[in-house]
Amino acid sequence: MIVLVRHGRTRLNAEGRLQGRIDEPLDAEGERQAAAIGRSLGRVDRVVASPLLRATGTAAFIDGPMEVDERWIELDYGGLDGVPTRDVPRAVWQAWRSDLDYVPDGGESIASLATRVFGALDALAASAIDRTVVVVTHVSPVKAAVAWALGAPVGLTWRTHLDQAAITRIAVGPAGAVLHSFNETAHLR
Repeated sequence: MIVLVRHGRTRLNAEGRLQGRIDEPLDAEGERQAAAIGRSLGRVDRVVASPLLRATGTAAFIDGPMEVDERWIELDYGGLDGVPTRDVPRAVWQAWRSDLDYVPDGGESIASLATRVFGALDALAASAIDRTVVVVTHVSPVKAAVAWALGAPVGLTWRTHLDQAAITRIAVGPAGAVLHSFNETAHLR
C-alpha cells in the first residue's frame, strides 16, 4: 500500500498563500496534525518525504525509516510563490486549468510535475505490494498520484480538493494500482 500524506499546516498555508518551494516549517497546528497522522498510521515499513521542511517535519512523527526523495517536492509556482491565492490573476488560473504545459514565470508545469511523480510511483510500486510505504508530500503531487492510480488524465487535479494533513491510500497489486481512499481527515478530529 502506498499511503500519501499531505503535510501539516504552515503559517503560509494558514494565510492562504501559494507556498510551492518556499521552505517553511510546520506551525503549531501543523505539528498537532502531524502527531495525529503518526498516531493514525502506527508503525510502517518505509517513509519517503519531500525535501521541504513541512514534509520532513510531518514525516518525523511517523514511525518508520525515513528517506528523502526530491521527486516528491511541491509544484514550483515560480514568481507566484508566497502570493495569496486570491491575488493570483484570473488569467493565470485559466491558463493552468486549460493547458497542462503552462508554466508560470520561473515555475513548473503540471505536466512536468506529473512526469516526475509518476516516475517516483513506478519506482515504489513493487515494494508497496506487500509493504506499507508512506509518502509525505504536498497537494499537487498527491493529486498527480491519484491520476496515476486511476489511469486518468492529470488534469483531474483541478477537479479534486485535498485538505491539509489528509491521507490518501493507493493499493498496488499484480493488476496495477487501485485508489482505496482520498482526502481522509478523520484522524484529525
